[in-house]
Amino acid sequence: MYQRFVERRVEEALSDTPVVLIVGPRRAGKTTLVRKMGEAGRTYVTLDDHTALEAAQSDPAGFIRGLDRAIIDEIQRAPGLLLAIKKAVDEDYRPGRFLLTGSANVLTVPRVADSLAGRIETIRLLPLSRAEISGRPATFLDRLFVGTLQGDRQAALGDALVQLVLLGGFPEAISRDSERRRQAWARAYLASILTRDLRDIAEVERLTELPRFVRLLGEHSGQLVNYSQAGSAINVSYKTSQRYIALLEQLFLVATLPPWYTNALKRITKTPKLHFLDSGVLAAVRGLTFARLKGDRDAFGALLESFIFSEILKLMAASDMQLTPYHFRDHQMREVDIVLERDDGLVAGVEIKASATVRAGDFDGLRTLVQACKKRFAYGVVLYDGTEVVSFGERLAAAPLSSLWG
Repeated sequence: MYQRFVERRVEEALSDTPVVLIVGPRRAGKTTLVRKMGEAGRTYVTLDDHTALEAAQSDPAGFIRGLDRAIIDEIQRAPGLLLAIKKAVDEDYRPGRFLLTGSANVLTVPRVADSLAGRIETIRLLPLSRAEISGRPATFLDRLFVGTLQGDRQAALGDALVQLVLLGGFPEAISRDSERRRQAWARAYLASILTRDLRDIAEVERLTELPRFVRLLGEHSGQLVNYSQAGSAINVSYKTSQRYIALLEQLFLVATLPPWYTNALKRITKTPKLHFLDSGVLAAVRGLTFARLKGDRDAFGALLESFIFSEILKLMAASDMQLTPYHFRDHQMREVDIVLERDDGLVAGVEIKASATVRAGDFDGLRTLVQACKKRFAYGVVLYDGTEVVSFGERLAAAPLSSLWG
């Protein structure tokens, strides 16, 4: 069993907060984590059980009345329970009363979010990070902000890096021996998301067209979102396309990365980027195999960028720093793949390269960010397919991609 970075945060939240909600994609490890906590005497209920679901939906207040120090798995299947939980907590505000999991982010519904304000802490659990898989501490973000990144003589390079990115982070996919079987799992997982889980949170017209919509999004992962183009592929409007992407975000299949901008710079792109949250699922959506990627470095570059974005989100969940991720691009096409802004205003930049060679021009976007942030700029790094940290000037360096988990 893997040690999850967020476990400490969940235990801390249960010690002082009445309701703790763990959200993340289905099969990412939420149930395994909460069942482990159930060994401490908590009652475990899953709404994947049809009898429990029927009881929860028909009488939410009665269902909650008989529970205390309880774990309720897959809460998005009966969101009406959240209002009953609010009433129970208002009557008895002891910490740690309810530990919930959700494979859809039910707190994006304003009525639900408002009702539980001040009573709930939400913690995101994504699929396994490479640091969790290898059993190493999550130190990259702390090192990034103080500029002490380390080289890695044992780094996964070249073909080994490609194979690692194709794995993704879902425990069940990783446990399969062959690429063909891992992709079969990913396709079945995707089919379940687009039928069963999607119906739990929304009524969706043209449901049969969604696989084609998702394939188109896969082709553009790591690029600026174009709602009109995505919608036209299945003959729906801009607004419907926007709604579909928002629903896929609620299910943690994709994420949109907002643009970073400042008044110090003019003519900055203000369109979000779209990323898939698991590189193994993205590879299956696009039909990308190891053999195909060996001959197509551009396709690998796009897959790698989404992989690194997801890894950074996983490290953020483990970090004590409060960080917000962005991307940056100006109208001269100078860009930074990931911009991290700390709650005190400090900014760090991460550029991603699939190549083993780094050139001075690869830092153009980071240097633009330095000029815009001045003293607020902490550090900028180009992650590349190598083993050494190489300085490219004050507060700028190239570092191994594996420094994320090394």
